[in-house]
Amino acid sequence: MAIVKSNYRPRIVDAELRERLDAAAAVLIEGPKACGKTSTAREHAASEVFLDVDAGARQAAAVDPEIVLDGDAPRLLDEWQVAPGIWNHVRRAADLDPGMGRFILTGSAAPTDDLVRHTGAGRIARMRMRTMSLLEQGHATGEVSLGDLLAGRPVSASDPGLSLPDLIEFICRGGWPGSLAANLRGAMRFVRDFVEEVPRTDIQRASGTRHDPKGVLRLIRSLARNVSTSVSVATLARDVSGDEGNVMQGTIHAYLDALERLFVVENQQPFAPHLRSRSRLQKAVKRHFVDPSLAVAALRSSPDQVRRDLEYLGLLFESLVTRDLRVYAAAHDAEVSHYRDNTLEVDAVVETAAGQWLPVEVKLGGSDWIDAAATSLLKLEKRVDTSKMGDPSKLLVITATGYAYERTDGVTVVPLGALGP
Repeated sequence: MAIVKSNYRPRIVDAELRERLDAAAAVLIEGPKACGKTSTAREHAASEVFLDVDAGARQAAAVDPEIVLDGDAPRLLDEWQVAPGIWNHVRRAADLDPGMGRFILTGSAAPTDDLVRHTGAGRIARMRMRTMSLLEQGHATGEVSLGDLLAGRPVSASDPGLSLPDLIEFICRGGWPGSLAANLRGAMRFVRDFVEEVPRTDIQRASGTRHDPKGVLRLIRSLARNVSTSVSVATLARDVSGDEGNVMQGTIHAYLDALERLFVVENQQPFAPHLRSRSRLQKAVKRHFVDPSLAVAALRSSPDQVRRDLEYLGLLFESLVTRDLRVYAAAHDAEVSHYRDNTLEVDAVVETAAGQWLPVEVKLGGSDWIDAAATSLLKLEKRVDTSKMGDPSKLLVITATGYAYERTDGVTVVPLGALGP
């Protein structure tokens, strides 16, 4: 039976999903719960089964998985990880009939790999889905394309009309599809409920081991205070320990691993270019939640409190930009890393599989801040060995407000509200 389509808001990953269905027997869509995976999958599926809510389907998956797999293609297997044995049967079905686009799997928690579940390489393509970017929410114009920036084309755009209070609200409510129509109070309550559920039940499901819910919540709050920084595990352990005894770094590593498996946190890996200089590269990851609203919710903060703390607002804005850059970069087979050496930091580097690279500094605004950001980008360009790396596509400063334009020193300035894929 065909799926009855709902009022679906198009997502940037739609194009990627179509491409992957044309190239693989099955596609696994991974991402945090409530980011819209099921809605997107249903838009492309011809039949479906919901393993998290259909007890009969879970029983069938354990006894006779062929029943669950039987249906018009693409067949959606929603929240497959609650019946993890289904993975090997999907792989086997792909081996027996290697036709493309047969299954779509969705999952909001990645189970630990084991010897029973084959990797699925060559049969099951993995695709990451995140919360909605400002463009997908309808808050950005998309007048400046990341694709044009990566291609080195000149860009310009009018002021998209977003104010700093607008951006603070977008940070606090997040890009969760289910709360787009809610008022700000309701949207923030939704995110707080999300955060509170993670240590209570979600960690157990992801890790399969016992944990201390209070310790996990303290870790989430520590990550929230240190969002968009390279805070060390040792510092996190001291923060989590508090007055209740020492928490071992191994425990923090285990909790962080579980949070990654739940797609609650998504770290920014270090960019490792060939350097002309003797600068010492730093290899620490930069820590982000998958959506900046989780940091606000974890600290039970409010738009007024965020507005009064300009330094913390800058970190949250950087996390918002990182989220949107990741959404847009995925459309170009690109990843978002960061650069740090012993004397210089650059907030983000967008790097494509084809070798294009685009360094990015993130600033709330103001000519002095933009000048400082431009100086950092020009320093990085001089340190990178462009004979091996090639020239950067652009040197980009992303701001909170204002116009998109090209500076005389070659640095491009773009407000986040004008950016798109």
